[in-house]
Amino acid sequence: MRAFAALALFAVTTAHAAPDPHSYANSDAVRVEHAHLDLKVSFEQRQLSGFVELRLKRLDPNAHRLVLDTRDLTIESVVAIAGDDYPPTPFKLAPRDPVFGSALTIELPAAADRVRIHYHTAPEASGLQWLEPALTAGKRLPFMFSQSQAIHARSWVPIQDSPAVRFTYSARINTPKGLLARMSADNNPLDAADGDYRFTMQQPIPSYLLAIAVGELKFAPLGERSGVYAEPSVLDAAAWEFADTERMIEIAESLYGPYRWGRYDLLVLPPSFPYGGMENPRLTFLTPTVIAGDRSLVSLIAHELAHSWSGNLVTNKDWNHFWLNEGFTTYVENRIVEAAFGVERADMERQLAERDLDEELATVPAADQGLRGHLSGRTPDDGPTEVAYTKGMTFLRFLEQRFGREVFDPFLRRWFDSHAFGSVDTDDFLAFLKNELIDRHPGKVSGDEIFQFIEGPGYPAIAPRTHAARFDAIDRSLKAWLAAEVELGALDSKTWSTQEWIRLIEGLPASVDLKQMASLDAQFKLSSVGNSEVAFAWYVQAIAHDYPPAFAPMADFLKRIGRRKFVVPLYTALMNKPAYQAFARESYAKARPGYHPITRESVDAVVK
Repeated sequence: MRAFAALALFAVTTAHAAPDPHSYANSDAVRVEHAHLDLKVSFEQRQLSGFVELRLKRLDPNAHRLVLDTRDLTIESVVAIAGDDYPPTPFKLAPRDPVFGSALTIELPAAADRVRIHYHTAPEASGLQWLEPALTAGKRLPFMFSQSQAIHARSWVPIQDSPAVRFTYSARINTPKGLLARMSADNNPLDAADGDYRFTMQQPIPSYLLAIAVGELKFAPLGERSGVYAEPSVLDAAAWEFADTERMIEIAESLYGPYRWGRYDLLVLPPSFPYGGMENPRLTFLTPTVIAGDRSLVSLIAHELAHSWSGNLVTNKDWNHFWLNEGFTTYVENRIVEAAFGVERADMERQLAERDLDEELATVPAADQGLRGHLSGRTPDDGPTEVAYTKGMTFLRFLEQRFGREVFDPFLRRWFDSHAFGSVDTDDFLAFLKNELIDRHPGKVSGDEIFQFIEGPGYPAIAPRTHAARFDAIDRSLKAWLAAEVELGALDSKTWSTQEWIRLIEGLPASVDLKQMASLDAQFKLSSVGNSEVAFAWYVQAIAHDYPPAFAPMADFLKRIGRRKFVVPLYTALMNKPAYQAFARESYAKARPGYHPITRESVDAVVK
């Protein structure tokens, strides 16, 4: 009999949980409560320099040392602060681990409740990207931005770099005049670009939500509590694309309770940003590839907004429980999309996500196919998989269908309310699920069924599957064209959404020949299409079908865009065909200088 069926996996975790396997910090003895940053931004040196002052809480009154996470930081001096005394204190930086960096151990006198660490970052800090003007939209001024998730905050701040540790922060940031600094904090849209900025974050956050961006940025309001920052040449398009942001906030609040972060602003980064979005509280970072011109990709906004409840408000305790951030968020995202844009749109997006999960499960080891992760000893950058996102969403949809929305929606809101500004693990959720849902509504779900999601491999047979009716029409159109029953020009493609274009392109069978590929390209200009999701789907097919006219535009796409979702699969597909390996290496050599360190690490493993 499975242990879960015997309720062993419903056990509540204790207050003294095992330490974070991806952090050196002794946060069970001494915990950071507040961080104050005072940093200068130097584009010439590609460096942040200054100090961080950490206010501490001793959980163990006998603790005499503080251990922090760092990676490639130069520690210049450390003082331990007790009242008005700022005496230097001994510190030691451990040898560098290629994944986890170096532990910084600081001697902590009995009376000290703060430490101040003077340091500077390395030019190649994994959590920062420094862009020359040529790599920005305006091509006039440089740009810098951070990406702290999962454990990259330690490359620009010595900190307890674990999602189990939440702290408030403040900052003073000095930049060259003419550049605007923004952080995951209380940004004032009226700030002048004078080079001197102050920030306060009153809500406690984990370190991976520390964020900074500096560049030529302008602001446009989207609503009373929302707006968008972008480079001037991008701002109008971004403001039009994201016009539904305020409405999505209201929808999320109606489902899961009040938005607790004050403002919700967006910041559009240069195209080298490695992800679609990053849910930095109060200031979501976004890839410009979401600006499609038809608002068809704004489910990404719904996703990052949903993190304001799942992830930012209630956070995975360590990266083995990443599904608690992303599975919940993907579920909430789909509910927002359904309410804002209709059931058909939500169904299409969900079916495409389930397809992605199916494809990934064919390549992922069985041990990595359950929701509870096994990333100890590995980089947590391996965690963002369709298992965490889509299998996690599917698990919540399974519960929703078994209990009904009238029961499940209040349950999910209670989860957010009762764990607000806290960090949780899988066992915490299972205990809450048992007490708040299963025990109150017996007979709806068995322990064995839940085991299939939490620990089991594959897509459970009991999991719901989505059938998007609008895809049926696309499938019929494709079948009719392939059978020469209809001309491409006769298809009513003007009304197709991004999701329908993707369905058409991905549905092309292996038997499609070069003449048919050329016909599609000529009719719909797919090799040069501006929609990044459609272009990516087409380039994948161009590689599979050996279609040469798409390769020059593909090389340009790979050079312009550094989003890992696109570039890693394209380089992988190219390297899987010996005839295209030289093209892949040549394209990467040209594109690599403009990629984020996280993207470079991923593509290096594929191409080199």
